[in-house]
Amino acid sequence: MNRPSDSDMPTEMTLEDALAYATRLHRIGEIDAAETLYKRVLEAVPEHPDALGFLAIARHQRGFSEEAIELLRRSAELRPNAPGVWINLGNILLDLGRFELAGEAYEHSLQFDDSNPGLYSNLGVLRRAQGRLDEAEAAYRRALELDRKDIDAHNNLGNLLAGTGRIEEAVKHYCESIALMPTNPAARKMLGYAYCMLGRIDEAVQYYRAWLREEPDNATARHHLAACSGEDVPERATDGYVESVFDSFAESFDAKLSALTYRAPELIAEAVARRFGDAAHELDILDAGCGTGLCGPLLSPHARTLTGIDLSQPMLAKAQGRRSYDRLIKAEITSFLETSVQASYDLIVSADTLCYFGALKAVLAAARHSLRSPGSLIFTVEMTSEDAAPETGYRLATNGRYQHSRQYVCAMLQAAGFATTTTEEVVLRTEGGKPVAGLLVSADTDPPPGH
Repeated sequence: MNRPSDSDMPTEMTLEDALAYATRLHRIGEIDAAETLYKRVLEAVPEHPDALGFLAIARHQRGFSEEAIELLRRSAELRPNAPGVWINLGNILLDLGRFELAGEAYEHSLQFDDSNPGLYSNLGVLRRAQGRLDEAEAAYRRALELDRKDIDAHNNLGNLLAGTGRIEEAVKHYCESIALMPTNPAARKMLGYAYCMLGRIDEAVQYYRAWLREEPDNATARHHLAACSGEDVPERATDGYVESVFDSFAESFDAKLSALTYRAPELIAEAVARRFGDAAHELDILDAGCGTGLCGPLLSPHARTLTGIDLSQPMLAKAQGRRSYDRLIKAEITSFLETSVQASYDLIVSADTLCYFGALKAVLAAARHSLRSPGSLIFTVEMTSEDAAPETGYRLATNGRYQHSRQYVCAMLQAAGFATTTTEEVVLRTEGGKPVAGLLVSADTDPPPGH
């Protein structure tokens, strides 16, 4: 399908017609064209509250969240009693992890309209991120009182219940969500995961097989069937699976990780500081699997240049808004490293990305190819014992992520040509109320002086 250009857009339109046309373009994903029209409306009427609000959403989707907040605040000043403006402001603040301000925006919206189920569902996400689980559950249940067919509320409540060990209750809400939208991948994935958490592995396997019969090419169903059955386990997650996971929740990624007390970027930054000392803008750095760019602000003080790569375009759009990266590239890590100019980087980091790789030989060899001498690779992986993965050194867990043994990681780094390796057992995040054990790994291309 050809994208609309400026020449395609009607020239004789009222402001309201132009705005309506822009929102239609926005809904079908033509953000560039929609932005152009929003800006044209604002050239004619600089204080048009709807145009300011819609432009804010577009700018946030493209990663320019601070600009979006300012646009929404201008819109709210012009029309302070419009609940939708406050909801959108709360959503962006929630996504940025500014929980107190997000709560104020949602509460402000409730003053004008307390009958919006979507608002209560979002409020539940916020309260869960703040650890206020009783309030989160109450918000989700209020959303369902207002609309029993609210798929997001069923999914969110299911996730909260699963995270607090109330798996049987969670299953009911996942089933409700699937009944309302049979092709909803988020609910389908979580229902299978819930069966696994209940120890009902055979049912999970049957469930994923039935899903695959309906959708033979579904990457999510195929990956999780392998995780639950242990059959046909791939050496790494497919590009299609990784993209489907991260494209689907790019908007809420940061908030969800905050709720899980996610520590990988902080751990990476601490390891970089130990290895390189005071930040001096001296290093050419690659952030491999940069996601929304959480590592960017932590790495940029050390960087002469900072490049981020990721498979998810929506994630890269969010990373762009952090303004920490010199380049952002959509690419698969191994192929990018293998085809990059040899000895391009002083430092490669990868926070919680190699958990989508089982076999590490190729990606670690490609990283060594891309590093200078001296140079360093610093990354995290989820950890398993040697006994749990005696043949391969890794296993695909039922949550769909790979876990690696310390011995395997060290052996693959040595095989790739790294001179020294240090590993540290860490907690990467909490999941289901339990700590997720991981390894923080630092590997150098050259031995330290004196060795």
